Amino acid sequence: MPPEAQPPFLQTGWISLLSNYWLVFVVAFVVSVITTPIMRWVARKTGIVDHPNEARKLHKEPVPYLGGVAIFASVLSGIFVSYLWMNNIQIFQPFPLVVLVGMLVIGVTGLADDIYKDWAPRLKVVGQLIAAAAIAQQGVGTRVSEGFLRGVLGIPESVCNYALINSNNIIPDSITLTYVTGVIIIGFFILGACNAANLLDGLDGLLSGTVAITCVGLIAISTMIALSMTEENLVSISEHLPNSNFLNNRGRGITLMGANLVLGFSMLGAVFGFLIYNFNPASIFLGDAGSLLLGYLCIVMVLMLGEQGQTFIVVAGLIVFALPILDTLLAIIRRKVAGKPMSEPDSNHIHHIIKRRLVNVKLTVLALYGISSLFCLLGVALAWAHITGAVGGWAIYLAAIVVFGGICSISFRSAHKHHKSCAE
Repeated sequence: MPPEAQPPFLQTGWISLLSNYWLVFVVAFVVSVITTPIMRWVARKTGIVDHPNEARKLHKEPVPYLGGVAIFASVLSGIFVSYLWMNNIQIFQPFPLVVLVGMLVIGVTGLADDIYKDWAPRLKVVGQLIAAAAIAQQGVGTRVSEGFLRGVLGIPESVCNYALINSNNIIPDSITLTYVTGVIIIGFFILGACNAANLLDGLDGLLSGTVAITCVGLIAISTMIALSMTEENLVSISEHLPNSNFLNNRGRGITLMGANLVLGFSMLGAVFGFLIYNFNPASIFLGDAGSLLLGYLCIVMVLMLGEQGQTFIVVAGLIVFALPILDTLLAIIRRKVAGKPMSEPDSNHIHHIIKRRLVNVKLTVLALYGISSLFCLLGVALAWAHITGAVGGWAIYLAAIVVFGGICSISFRSAHKHHKSCAE
């Protein structure tokens, strides 16, 4: 791409771009290291602990929850620093306040479940849908549907962008088929990601480490998108921005890739600091407040990748986050086949299967880190292939399908064998 086609700030390398975010990472990390033991003490004093009263739980002694509160405080600190530290960077929009609203709703919902053990599952769903509605109301991620409607279904642009409702009091100003479909996708993605992260949180350090790997992949994709942008891209994005968010200065405050980098580095610092206490043997757990929050933040990053309506970039982001998604899909299929309710726990998740093979918890978690890293590389490679056009994306899709299929096959065989041995 010729440099003259890019805005001046983006005529730089990836090291120069990412070096702007070091303070965001450091602040989130330091806050996490400090607040995690504080929340561990609070949890012990208030009795908010996880008792090993089920056969599938591996810890022998009660372990405090409330790790999610430390994660919330750490990520929020990193985002707050970005408002002070990054406000001189043109092109990038400030971090969307609606994402913070969603963080608060998800965090409170998960915390209530940690404190009140009989918290109704439907109330958690309501909290997740409120968070989804908050970001959809400001148009964050709603263009994800554009590539699906036009590229996959072949619906003409005139139909996709036809205004179903017009009102100056609604954001965005016109409600189109693209927007409505995008809202549905946002709700589905957030529900799926929050619960996928919650299901994966079954071994010490597993979810927090997997999220760290996911953040690295999504940061890489966001960086590639930012460095590939031209003036034409930015004008195209600005045309779809809600009027209240657009600063009306060409080339300023347009793209969300800066917000994605802020969120990625904030989460990375938070989970690295938390892993000091959460890796086996863990002295504190994430709890639902942490697992739901991390799932929400990961999928928000994925949704913001699609701000130009590039659905294939969102698919790449989903591949980066594939381990929790795959584990959840297998659990749904497994329980449907067995005729069990979705809410009934079992011991045939991917981490349970690998744990039965390797026995050791640390080795199991490291093996799953390896699988997550493989998905991360596939997702980043797919994004790179589509953005640069250097190679065909079909080969990476094929590789992802082979990996998905292989894990599914092994998981189903192992689950069947375990069920048969238990029955005997």
